[in-house]
Amino acid sequence: MVVREIDVVTNRIIERSQESRARYLRNISEAAKDGPHRTGLSCGNLAHACAASPDTEKNMYQDGAWVNVGIVSAYNDMLSAHQPFESYPALIKAAAEAEGAMAQFAGGVPAMCDGVTQGQDGMELSLFSRDIIAMATSIALSHNVFDAALCLGVCDKIVPGLLIGALSFGHLPVLFVPAGPMPSGLPNDEKARVRQEFAAGKIGREELFAAESASYHSPGTCTFYGTANTNQMLMELMGLHLPGAAFVNPGTPLREELTKEATRHVISLARKKDLVPIGQQIDEKVIVNAIVGLLATGGSTNLTIHLIAIARAAGIQINWDDFSELSAHIPLVARIYPNGQADVNHFHAAGGFGFLVRTLLDEGYLHDDVSTIAGPGLSHYQQEPFLENNRIKWRPSPVESLDKDVLRSAADPFEKTGGLKLLTGNLGRSVIKYSAVKKNNRVVEAPAIVFTSQEKFLQAFSEGILHKDFVAVLKNQGPKANGMPELHKLTPALGLLQDLGYRVALVTDGRMSGASGKIPAAIHISPEALDGGNICRIQEGDIICLDAEQGSLNVKLSDEELQSREVDLTLPNEEVFGSGRGLFQGMRARVSTPEAGATSFS
Repeated sequence: MVVREIDVVTNRIIERSQESRARYLRNISEAAKDGPHRTGLSCGNLAHACAASPDTEKNMYQDGAWVNVGIVSAYNDMLSAHQPFESYPALIKAAAEAEGAMAQFAGGVPAMCDGVTQGQDGMELSLFSRDIIAMATSIALSHNVFDAALCLGVCDKIVPGLLIGALSFGHLPVLFVPAGPMPSGLPNDEKARVRQEFAAGKIGREELFAAESASYHSPGTCTFYGTANTNQMLMELMGLHLPGAAFVNPGTPLREELTKEATRHVISLARKKDLVPIGQQIDEKVIVNAIVGLLATGGSTNLTIHLIAIARAAGIQINWDDFSELSAHIPLVARIYPNGQADVNHFHAAGGFGFLVRTLLDEGYLHDDVSTIAGPGLSHYQQEPFLENNRIKWRPSPVESLDKDVLRSAADPFEKTGGLKLLTGNLGRSVIKYSAVKKNNRVVEAPAIVFTSQEKFLQAFSEGILHKDFVAVLKNQGPKANGMPELHKLTPALGLLQDLGYRVALVTDGRMSGASGKIPAAIHISPEALDGGNICRIQEGDIICLDAEQGSLNVKLSDEELQSREVDLTLPNEEVFGSGRGLFQGMRARVSTPEAGATSFS
């Protein structure tokens, strides 16, 4: 039944995507005809492209038999997850030279940190940064002098942006190179407790900062299972990483050798006559595998937007119905914070990605007949890397979980369904990540209290007027209104109120992302308020019912009453100096709905 259901969804996506996918494949086939492209460039073009290169590389540049790898990196040293990438270009160039090839730094892409911009004006640029990264990736590869590419990125909008950009050069082999998570620090549940104590006024900023610093403490990705680590999980499920590469810590010999091996491998791919380029590799079955992995691990709700945009970049059409239908049949096999107490290092130690792929394949939840950079078949990812005589080798992953509180087999899951659901009703369509929400909190019926900003909510909380049952309705947070920021400043206060016994929930056209925690939150509501969605018609005291079990979200009003209400769709026309928000006005004006990928591309 399960395998049939996955095949039904896959076949529906194939049918839905027939025309757009065929058009995309024709385009990349045409692009591949004249390769490698640099041999067709004029001498002036070539001279510009290698003017700063060593003389040995200048000679190689004119010979189409030599592979040239383009490096696209999201390095900056403000972002802990991307700081390790500083040393990667030198490693890659040396590894390429040893293989009789060359590598050039093709371009950098911006990499903002949602952890830094949470609750700040800069967060209004966050979602749109994905499309900027995609365009920057395309610019980096636009010189047509590369036979292959390595994409260096980890975090929230960065990996989706890199992948969307790489798919615009879908005739090339492309491999993604991660940096790995930082070692475990302050346990995530302890960090959450300290945040709630600060929200309750029991401790000051000094104690709060000490706890945050003990949690985020070194180079590497944040260790909770947010969007960054969900990205890494999905890059492996989509066959774009070397097997087992996602969660090896930075600064270790294994991490360094994985980077060198990635270089050797992409060069090998570029030399193969039967090459499967990235545009052919990312097909409908691969996209379904990514959705399954998201659901089976309780991953970030941001991917319900990003995967849609990624799929469309490859000519594939998916929507929230596909996510929701699969979620009803996919078991939850991982408990990683905020869906449990473990972090990704614990997950990795318990058997990690190799065990995850093994158990999902064994029980028929994934398509094995897909192309990957490791070769035909997702079964290549049932193994893990290790070092032997300073060279990378792979061995089979564990056949049983080493910690069943963190990772279980698909035959004995934590829950029989995935941790994500589509909510429908008279407030539109939205998604909820309920895997971290206790069962007795998954249905909330209470009066609405309407807010237009996080600041107004927190002001009401500090004044003590929210100690009661209510549904917080936060409108004007959609992509057209203000770029759809994440709303995590609300989480400690709402969590505290729920712990005090009040029935609380959040309803918003904004985002909560991978750190969505124990509060029932209907997010990504479409149509958004600025598009005239019914969220803009809710008034103080209206009774809202959020039912994550049944998949419904309704305000208890008739359609006639809702449509009779006058609404004000204007927004404050004030530009916050220094935020850069004004530069994104054109993107806000043309952005699609979240269910269409919240993309500014046509």
